Amino acid sequence: MHLLVCYLSGRENIRLIRINLIMKTTEITIAGKSKTPLKVKRFGYGTMRLTGEGIWGEPANRPEALQILKQSVKSGFNFLDTADYYGDDVTNRLITEALYPYSKDLVICTKVGGARKPDKSWIPFNRPENLRKSIDNNLRTLKLEQITLVHFRIIAGGDVPFRESLEAMFELQKQGKILHIGVSNVSPEELQLAMSIGEIATVENMFGHGQRTSLKLQYGGETRGGAEVLEICEKNQIPLIPYFSLFQSMPKKDSRVLTLAKKHNATEAQINLSWLLHRSPWILPIPGTSSLKHFEENIKATEIQLSEEDMKFLE
Repeated sequence: MHLLVCYLSGRENIRLIRINLIMKTTEITIAGKSKTPLKVKRFGYGTMRLTGEGIWGEPANRPEALQILKQSVKSGFNFLDTADYYGDDVTNRLITEALYPYSKDLVICTKVGGARKPDKSWIPFNRPENLRKSIDNNLRTLKLEQITLVHFRIIAGGDVPFRESLEAMFELQKQGKILHIGVSNVSPEELQLAMSIGEIATVENMFGHGQRTSLKLQYGGETRGGAEVLEICEKNQIPLIPYFSLFQSMPKKDSRVLTLAKKHNATEAQINLSWLLHRSPWILPIPGTSSLKHFEENIKATEIQLSEEDMKFLE
């Protein structure tokens, strides 16, 4: 009855109901159409920033890094994003040190498809034999028998066809080394191709209020945006996991974000994260930080209720 009354009071109220319902969606389902769906909190933690300068080497403050990981679980969040090329292997080892043995509901999501050279540069590592090596390394460093979720990440400069790499991933899934497969840094066409090859559980692309679409890179290639694939994700009930949501947004100093931060007695980072949570129920934010203080501030973004007018203001 309440919904009917709101509908009769006008289309704008329907939009307001939708925004409120999105924010009340505190969980998200990964691989919902599979035989082994996963339910996680709709707010996770990306571990990349725990490494040293240039996403390389040990953290500047190792005790604080371990405390952040422990606090993420204590706070009720059960989704961690990592990769063995963060460090190298630094974030995986930190996760193991802080949290092993893991709680049953903890989802550790890793990425393959890339590697690091001694000069800290990023290179494609996407041949079938490379992917097998990466998966085995993640299993070893994370002390797992099966990785719950793995993203195949597209990195510019590779000469292996996307289909060939992805088929190798699904072969590793058949072998039991991977439970669910996702893709990262993909275009809409690549996502559609991936979905035609096998079941895609998640998509990880760059997305934030301040940068929603793809960016060309100086050294070639591009970082693919979430805006181009969000509709496909929503239609197919595939969670979109945004990376660089704060990294690309915060430096732009959007005056609208500052205005709402003052209105809600919040930080600009919190408004950026709250915008993600309100934008779609199929978005799973994973903000990363090496500061425990900032980590705790980020969590409070889940408590902010942006109104319909706020969301319009941020469009």
